[in-house]
Amino acid sequence: MNSARQNRWLIDSLLDTDLYKITMLQAFYHAPEFRTVAVEWKFACRNRRGFALSALIPEILRQLEQVCTLHFTEVELDYLATFPFIKPDFIEFLRIFHLDMRFVELQAKGEDIDLRFRGPLIHVTLFEIYALAIISELHTFAHCGGFDLKVARKKLAAKIALLSPREELSGFSFADFGTRRRASKDWQQEVLITLKQQLPETFHGTSSLHFSRLLNLRPIGTMAHEWLQSWQAVTRLADAQKAALEAWVREYRGRLGVALTDCYSMDSFVRDFSDPYFGKLYDGLRHDSGCPLQWGEKALKMYQDLDIDPGSKTLVFSDSLNFPRMIEIYQHFKGRAKISFGIGTNLMNDVGHQPLDIVIKLVAANGRPVAKISDEPGKSMCEDLEYLRYLATVYGIDPETVRTNN
Repeated sequence: MNSARQNRWLIDSLLDTDLYKITMLQAFYHAPEFRTVAVEWKFACRNRRGFALSALIPEILRQLEQVCTLHFTEVELDYLATFPFIKPDFIEFLRIFHLDMRFVELQAKGEDIDLRFRGPLIHVTLFEIYALAIISELHTFAHCGGFDLKVARKKLAAKIALLSPREELSGFSFADFGTRRRASKDWQQEVLITLKQQLPETFHGTSSLHFSRLLNLRPIGTMAHEWLQSWQAVTRLADAQKAALEAWVREYRGRLGVALTDCYSMDSFVRDFSDPYFGKLYDGLRHDSGCPLQWGEKALKMYQDLDIDPGSKTLVFSDSLNFPRMIEIYQHFKGRAKISFGIGTNLMNDVGHQPLDIVIKLVAANGRPVAKISDEPGKSMCEDLEYLRYLATVYGIDPETVRTNN
């Protein structure tokens, strides 16, 4: 294995994160329910195959210490201020914001790592993307010795060729969701420049705020699981999903209206969302686990039952996608709703080696466990099986079908 120590900083801007981290942070900042909430985030690698992640610990810590020296620059804050949904008081909060190593806990667990962020919610939530991007890029260069640009470019060219102008793909569009698992920051930039040049009608943006500003791309993102999970700690458990959906409307007044559906399963989401109030205010839904075709059919039926034209709504697919899978899903739903895709690992880390399947998830808030119950059992993450089963029961899910994935 090559030395893990890098001769450069892997994160040199706090804007090098996903848009939804900023939109959720603003919502948390404004919500009175979260003013004193402390949380715990936990790292997990779902496919560590012979790689000693523990060997990366000194460099992970060194890179995170650098991140904790960063502040949002005036240029970056001016950019965020151009977004109509970002509010002036939040910009002033970001002006003095920085991360703090006091909230980082990292130790070896055999060849694996036990990485956690513990502290006030609004002061630790941004660690997630920076840490994942650092670990992913360290894996590229320390475990894999880097990658061959010729191989990576050939793979990207093959993807682009699949989307060459074809009548059956008219209206197809996708965005980059790959910051957290990129092979490297430089490669992400090259991919985005290439897509902007070669697929101007198909490629419609990136979740990366850094590259959306730098390359004049559309920033993409609304909410993620932490927004829905966190409400388990501040309201009645049975009301957590509805409370999260209502609070998002309170914050954004119909903007950023794509709701994530799989925190408590699609079936429970449909039950909580089946109100014309939500159906009309939200522009669409995002899929992140389970069979995308079954999910999409349930979404279309829900809108029909609400007497809402599904063709007026957007279905965003973002789970473990590759280009042939996106085409398959698009052809299945074309003409029945607006269809869009957010693709991550297969776009930004298909460079000739095995990328890490890594996540950092919220596992506790206010000293209580929190969890998501994915539509795919392997994507659930909770350290308290008893709580996970109770949560399943509350949301009408067979508790015997859920399991922790730590």
